[in-house]
Amino acid sequence: MPHTRDDSSPTSSAGSPDSYETPALADLQRLIWFRGGLDNHVDQVWPNIYLGDAWAARCKTTLQSLNITHILNAADGPYSINTGARYYKDLQIEYFGVEAFDDPSFDLSIFFYDAANFIGKALNTSGGKVFVHCAIGVSRSASLVLAFLMIHENMTLVDALKTVGSHRNICPNTGFLSQLRDLDIKLNEERKGNRESAGKEL
Repeated sequence: MPHTRDDSSPTSSAGSPDSYETPALADLQRLIWFRGGLDNHVDQVWPNIYLGDAWAARCKTTLQSLNITHILNAADGPYSINTGARYYKDLQIEYFGVEAFDDPSFDLSIFFYDAANFIGKALNTSGGKVFVHCAIGVSRSASLVLAFLMIHENMTLVDALKTVGSHRNICPNTGFLSQLRDLDIKLNEERKGNRESAGKEL
């Protein structure tokens, strides 16, 4: 079933898609400050995508009650949330770990496409529900969900921030936000290029 955008969420599509320009970093940070989301251990931020913290990641009854089939741990590794695939072996859950640090100097962008593809695969699985988490569920994991919406759902970064932020309070660190901004610029250029080449073919 195709995932449709929630019409109630504000988007940048009011103007022509060609007129969209990636905002400055300071403007993107202001967008995050005006949030109306929740602060639960886990919140659904997109159909069948759940964003949350380490508590929810370790609470198997919570995961079972949500019928989670896939888990993306954005704080994998021995010094972080070291659940790993073995922790969920009795739950029939497909696990993907990203060993990321919530540090502005950390390059999370190297994981954007792999994480987005894992989330996309989960959603295309029959009954697939994916839980994306880090320690608190506001920076690393939120950034990977934003990247998914941009890469697979063709959203601008502004749309993605508004969509996720309306369901959960998120706060990607400055470095991650800057990396998402670079991704937004790249995807926006690709979209413009595709529209121009499509226009020439007509």
